[in-house]
Amino acid sequence: MAFSYNKLWKLLIDKNMMKKDLMAKTGMTSSTMAKLGKNQAVSMDVLARICKALGCNIGDIVDVVPED
Repeated sequence: MAFSYNKLWKLLIDKNMMKKDLMAKTGMTSSTMAKLGKNQAVSMDVLARICKALGCNIGDIVDVVPED
């Protein structure tokens, strides 16, 4: 199963936030941010902290991409 965090990056742009700002608000590590950048799976806890920091739902930041 593959993931796409393109919605997250667009949301950060809309909120005029940088990745380092999101890391500071959520306590996310740089390795977790790297996973997001590579569209790899991260824990539900991380996704929940991102949603809380941005005031959104999980569907607003991640899509599941079907693999062929």
